[in-house]
Amino acid sequence: MSKPPSAVSRDEPVIRDRGDACPGALRLHAADDGFLARVRIPGGLLAARQAAALGLAADRFGDGHLELTSRGNVQLRGLREGCGAGLAELLDSVGLLPAPSHERIRNIVASPLADPAPVRALDRELCADPEAAALSGRFLFAVDDGRGDVAALGPDVTLLAQPGGRVLIRLGASPDAAEVAAADAARAALEAAHHFLDAAAAAGTRAWRIAELPAEHALDGQEFTARLARRGIPARYVPDAPRPYADPPAPGAHGDALCVLVPLGRLSTEQWRELPGELRITPWRSILVTAPAGARPAGLVTAPGSAWESVTACTGRPGCAKSLADVRADARAVAERARGPLPVHWSGCERRCGHPRGTAWVDLVATPDGYRLGADPVAPHELAAALAAARNQPRVSEAAVKK
Repeated sequence: MSKPPSAVSRDEPVIRDRGDACPGALRLHAADDGFLARVRIPGGLLAARQAAALGLAADRFGDGHLELTSRGNVQLRGLREGCGAGLAELLDSVGLLPAPSHERIRNIVASPLADPAPVRALDRELCADPEAAALSGRFLFAVDDGRGDVAALGPDVTLLAQPGGRVLIRLGASPDAAEVAAADAARAALEAAHHFLDAAAAAGTRAWRIAELPAEHALDGQEFTARLARRGIPARYVPDAPRPYADPPAPGAHGDALCVLVPLGRLSTEQWRELPGELRITPWRSILVTAPAGARPAGLVTAPGSAWESVTACTGRPGCAKSLADVRADARAVAERARGPLPVHWSGCERRCGHPRGTAWVDLVATPDGYRLGADPVAPHELAAALAAARNQPRVSEAAVKK
């Protein structure tokens, strides 16, 4: 798989003229198939009782399915009107709403095979800080164990583990970083978020993410390192920080855990309940099962070589009013005949919701007349062959590095 493309420079600053409407567990989104709730799962970490509660919520209030997002969160769809209070009560009873005012900003992706302690430390810092609630629901933290799997996902703040109990704190796509002790990493990451909020306030553009800051308000690594020192966090400036890269875990056994791939990120509550023990939802729409004995739910992928590896899609019809096609049904129709090493993302419209990050990928977009592959329209009877050819000829999609 190709290494991540470089970040795209912005010729003009992004100026937001409205607030962030990103859905959450308390702020439900009205979709064509009912209401939608997005439950943040920091680091994808779910205790067994929490997983059970999400399954119960999907059956009691929704359509009996769960969706995994590209940030390792869980979405419930088809929720009925007026269910918000009951859903919140159920989630709160199992610790999935530790800070209601902060629930949409708990966006933390993490290396799924790593120690979960750094994720939990960062989540505690976020939830305990009143000012952090001002972050948008799009702002992303990545806790990377040093291999470079989640560091490649375009996070706003990256915590990259280093040898000797050290951690690099990187701001956006900057080449530099501040190095701190592992014990100080969570506080340093929170300070990075404050650094962004101060810059966003000074810019006045209502930026949601670090990449959206205008050039004159871009975050500076040296300034951030000095800021940490002023806050009592010893830090060393690293002008050219390492940028490791690793592919996500493949379906199959990983030591004592099993990586289960969920085709198109959607599974039924029956399939969900067949995954025992503590779960780790990954940003690649798979689940790491830490008690894998007997975990072989029908319809999910538990070994490498599946046609569903690196195939993703947005919600499409009928759930999204903006979509021009039932992309999931179309993906299922050609999956076996359109294999290839490059990821492919099926988009129902030009927004390309949920597309891959940190890698080259094939860009397939629905149009009023069918689909477009890159810049070329594709006839329905040629779709499988054209998609297979594109997936076997590596190229970087421009859309992959937008946003």
